[in-house]
Amino acid sequence: MKPLTNVTIHIPTPSLRGACDEAIQGLWRSRRSTHRFDPFALLASRRKAVKPGLLRSARNDERTGRSLEVEGGLNGYLMNHIPRICLAVALVLTAGYATAGCGAQNAANQVVLMTHESFNVPKDVLKKFENETGLKIKLLAAGDTGQMLNQAILTKSSPSADVIYGVDNTFLARALDADLFVPYVAKDINSVPTQFRLDEKSRVTPVDYGDVCVNYDKTYFKEHNLTPPTSLPDLTNPKYKNLLTVEQPATSSPGLAFMLATIAASHTDANASATGAAQAQNQDWTAFWRQLRNNDVQVVTSWNIAYNNSFSAGATKGSHPLVVSYATSPIAQAIFSQPPPSEPQTGIVAGTCFRQVEFAGVVKGAKNSRGAKELVNFLLSQDFQQSIPLSMFVYPANADVELPKDFTKYASVIDAELQHGPVVNRPYELDYRQIGANRDRWIEEWDNVVLH
Repeated sequence: MKPLTNVTIHIPTPSLRGACDEAIQGLWRSRRSTHRFDPFALLASRRKAVKPGLLRSARNDERTGRSLEVEGGLNGYLMNHIPRICLAVALVLTAGYATAGCGAQNAANQVVLMTHESFNVPKDVLKKFENETGLKIKLLAAGDTGQMLNQAILTKSSPSADVIYGVDNTFLARALDADLFVPYVAKDINSVPTQFRLDEKSRVTPVDYGDVCVNYDKTYFKEHNLTPPTSLPDLTNPKYKNLLTVEQPATSSPGLAFMLATIAASHTDANASATGAAQAQNQDWTAFWRQLRNNDVQVVTSWNIAYNNSFSAGATKGSHPLVVSYATSPIAQAIFSQPPPSEPQTGIVAGTCFRQVEFAGVVKGAKNSRGAKELVNFLLSQDFQQSIPLSMFVYPANADVELPKDFTKYASVIDAELQHGPVVNRPYELDYRQIGANRDRWIEEWDNVVLH
């Protein structure tokens, strides 16, 4: 039986929905939905002959997965039977997770890799690993990062995967606190800069990194004779009123990262160690968001809505020339434009960026621990690392890997303020343990300030 990685319960009336949700939320609930940039969807968009420049997210704005519908019948009947209905739903959910690994035991020649939905590597790259090791890779896509981690924690007594890839520094503390991984020192770990090796016990291996930044539409600012912002404080300037779109941190990975950038910049509640300290605001981080709200910031639920619908350089040519996205978004848009431009038509605001690092780990209790270690080694190998800039638009953690020319030719002209291509010279950072300890509280505070 496949695990029920995501279940939506449809009940006819709000009162019933609330009652049932309250009845089962203690057993299962996915609180966070993260949406990250999926450049593979760009290629799919081109194949479907959609508008040039369309950046599609492979993630749904709502939770995805199976739908368990409770329809029809008399409302009074359902109200009387809520306990039975909700108990049945909860038992189905629990049973789905408990039996997830029963249908397909990992054979000695198979290694199961659990990933988030945005994982996309050319098949020939994975095939090379299989040919060299005699092991067959089974991919287990488990939703977005938060959903993937939820599933891994719920099934850790009988894990369905040997390796998990895609836990980033905003969720790392939760994964380590749940004791999901065993220590393993990867073969090429010495080629990874120490700044990315966050776990001193080597329970996870850094695989890639990138930055979330405010992007700007070069054409808009040129036509309006307006200088683009260069820092977080600039965004509160009245001349940028009603120009910025951000995503909610509770429902979007870049939205969460941007909120963390503002916390790191404040140097107050988070006790942050931000490499962008020169631009830090010495005030409560929520004060910055109050100023943004007063400056008519637009808030949406997902990256897809923000970039494709609201951004003036997005698919539908929206009305906002500033949007929270990724440092590599200008590269992706240029590469997938037809015809390719001489330089990216969008840029990034270097003083607004937050660093994200993604990890892989050998699962505790893995059915094929030997194969799991070989796969983690492969994830740091030249073959795999060279493939990810143009397939997932992230940077390889292995510093010995040379970036593809199609990638660097646009990276070199993104913005004069940046050094080493689009990797921001001074991204904001927070200790992953501080993020883990405070993330939910920070999101609640953000909600109270921005949405209420």
